[in-house]
Amino acid sequence: MEFIKHRLSGVIECIPTKFYDERGFFYESYNQKRFAANGIPEDFVQDNYSFSTKGVLRGLHFQHNPNGQGKLVRVMTGKALDVVVDLRKDSPTFGQHEKFVLDADKGNMLYVPIGFAHGFIALEETIFVYKCTNFWNKEAESGIRWNDPKLGIEWGVENPIVSDKDQILPDFDPNHPIF
Repeated sequence: MEFIKHRLSGVIECIPTKFYDERGFFYESYNQKRFAANGIPEDFVQDNYSFSTKGVLRGLHFQHNPNGQGKLVRVMTGKALDVVVDLRKDSPTFGQHEKFVLDADKGNMLYVPIGFAHGFIALEETIFVYKCTNFWNKEAESGIRWNDPKLGIEWGVENPIVSDKDQILPDFDPNHPIF
């Protein structure tokens, strides 16, 4: 497994080593000791699973503290453009975002720590799965609008399919930090 740290501190891309033969392939997708040794010492308590058709955009979501959630995200089938936004008020990258293509063929995963908004758009039919460091809490759930002009996120899709709930999320307000 290769662990790649990115521009936004704490965000780590994990790329498994795949072993191929005439039957197909095998790879280890999670090993707590190996992940902890590479900056992801989390205890994951909940797994989530979603299916999205091409063009579905989900996000940008987070949970308020003390119910914040770190996430280890990946796609089981398909491809998704994954986006994280740094909401940590004391971070030098506060308000900045980074994008990643998660690809089932590659098997790459992304660790998104507490303090980030997270969203994705399905680039094709996609099964998206993620491990969470805290349980879902309805009262703590929140988000920011996916197309907020202050964030300037280029999703690469003209008219994404976005839920009514995500369409009315508030804009990012740098004067009122969340984390």
